[in-house]
Amino acid sequence: MTHPLWPLYDLRVRTARLELHLPTEAELVKLATLARAGVHGDDEMPFAFPWSTIPSPGFEWGFARYHWRLRGSWEPEHWGLDLGVYVDGHPVGIQGLYAGDFARMHAVHSGSWLGRDHQGRGIGKEMRIAILALAFDGLGAEVAETEAFADNAASLGVSRATGYEENGVGRMAPHGEPRDTVRFRLTRERWLRVRAERRFPLVAIDGLAPCLPLFGAG
Repeated sequence: MTHPLWPLYDLRVRTARLELHLPTEAELVKLATLARAGVHGDDEMPFAFPWSTIPSPGFEWGFARYHWRLRGSWEPEHWGLDLGVYVDGHPVGIQGLYAGDFARMHAVHSGSWLGRDHQGRGIGKEMRIAILALAFDGLGAEVAETEAFADNAASLGVSRATGYEENGVGRMAPHGEPRDTVRFRLTRERWLRVRAERRFPLVAIDGLAPCLPLFGAG
């Protein structure tokens, strides 16, 4: 363990192409720069809160505060893990995993973003597979849920490709105007079956054991 005060810094989730880990302060700067360069089209808003369109310097301040807040407010009963996603050491996006009362509910929710230059290459699907492996295989989750706007074809496609099943309709209003969302659910049993049937990439998880109590999984 190289970070005895916060072992999450030692957590690594890897596929043959990707590495996911908690960003350092220097890496947060690079991720903010990547996000500022664009994560969606000008006429799109895929997020419940429109953080991606806030003018500078509010964007940068908000980006930093959000990530600091996740770490500073972390409790085993309520946590949010936003892992940087890297290809050949270069940041391409963020993949998040979130839970409330995980020790009792054994349920997680996911969210993510990917820089526009890195979209359309299968990275979004692969990073979702990686975080699901952490959830189900590493933490022992029983259910994973996610949600996306009904017009967000890329996110909906990733959820379906990784085995989620539709589980209802919701509404969110990032700009004050309500829009329908599609809710998805994936059980542990279906994850194990779909992973084998669709031959998902192998996922390696390192440094997890010291982190388990932080997740309410130890």
